[in-house]
Amino acid sequence: MTRLSVNINKIATIRNARGGNMPDVTKAAMDCERFGAEGITVHPRPDERHIRYSDVLAIRPLVKTEFNIEGNPIPRFRELVLKVRPDQVTLVPDAEDALTSDAGWNTLANRELLTGLCSEFKAAGIRVSIFVDPDPEMVRGAALCGADRVELYTAAYAGQYAAGREKAVAPYLEAALAARECGLGLNAGHDLNLDNLSYFIRTIPWTDEVSIGHAIICDALYMGLENTISAYLKEIRKK
Repeated sequence: MTRLSVNINKIATIRNARGGNMPDVTKAAMDCERFGAEGITVHPRPDERHIRYSDVLAIRPLVKTEFNIEGNPIPRFRELVLKVRPDQVTLVPDAEDALTSDAGWNTLANRELLTGLCSEFKAAGIRVSIFVDPDPEMVRGAALCGADRVELYTAAYAGQYAAGREKAVAPYLEAALAARECGLGLNAGHDLNLDNLSYFIRTIPWTDEVSIGHAIICDALYMGLENTISAYLKEIRKK
């Protein structure tokens, strides 16, 4: 069954807008789990504009489900991951000034780097997922690097969904089949929401995990966090 990992970056963004500790990011992580989330995701960036490195250290011992840290593996990030030892690290090639993640890895061109990272993190007992575009060659490249999973970058699927969901999901299905053939686990994330989530999961039911943050927090403004997480779990489990 596909697991829901809630990305709490946007909660930290609201806190940072005013300073202080409102909302409390640590409490939010625990509440998300209490409301049914099956994992917590954080994406610390070098400028700490949302999740701070100190948040990651505070949250880690409190997470009872799965803890996923994602980000560009610059030296400081690598040090944090090895110190915290999350259940999963997701390697994302975002630039330091990126507003949000906007592309997956070229796993062929970056094979030496990614192979070294996979070896380093797996030796520490951390599952490694590589963020890729829906391209079977990039998926196969991730397998060659020693990854445990890939995370498919789903922005294009979400953007094209309204115009034709079958066409929008087709490259993702092809990439997901390649992942299964390579023995890789499969995650997905970026712009998934209550409108497009269920169809994606029904088309690719072997998806291990979806990581969703922005849409959940947007919906929570109207529905409340507990009701929103429940609604996303319902969409994931819809037959």
